[in-house]
Amino acid sequence: MDGELSALRDALYAEGREHDAPLADRLLRRRNMTPAAAALVATLIRVQGGTAVLEIGASNGYAALWFAEAVRDTGGRLTTVDVDAARVAEARRNLERGGLAGYAEVRHGDGGAVLEQTPAGSLDLVVLDAERPAYPGYLPALRRALRPRGVIAVDNAVSHRDQVLPFEQLLRATGEFAVEVHEVGDGVLTAVR
Repeated sequence: MDGELSALRDALYAEGREHDAPLADRLLRRRNMTPAAAALVATLIRVQGGTAVLEIGASNGYAALWFAEAVRDTGGRLTTVDVDAARVAEARRNLERGGLAGYAEVRHGDGGAVLEQTPAGSLDLVVLDAERPAYPGYLPALRRALRPRGVIAVDNAVSHRDQVLPFEQLLRATGEFAVEVHEVGDGVLTAVR
């Protein structure tokens, strides 16, 4: 791994924790994935050979740096989405700083709407790190957009178990996914189609 990229990620993660600490309103926080959770998802991308990855919830691009590096290695592309225009601009800047802008598209918009517009069978992996109560509504579009053996990775599966559980139960009820919760970082739920 590139030392400068690693240093940038470390600095962004530390800055995000410092930024978030005094804020009571969670919507004002960066809410970055933990390094361990982001590394796990990046490993899944590499192992799978994923070339088409969608992240819903870009924030400042911290996790996107992990994922863009992984798709660079697989010859793929990351699309990351956020509803906040300032965060979209920040994510673009950070991907540029990390030398990974050529491997990622940062879109301003609603992640659910972007997922709805995604062609059928076109995604290898989808990362959900946004508004957890919305995830069950994403399921029809996820089922349509994911390729066979596609992966859904959901952050905060342990730290916000009560909010992720309805989506987990829905995934299990389909019978289409192998679902596991990994106690890495704040917890990562994986669902492999």
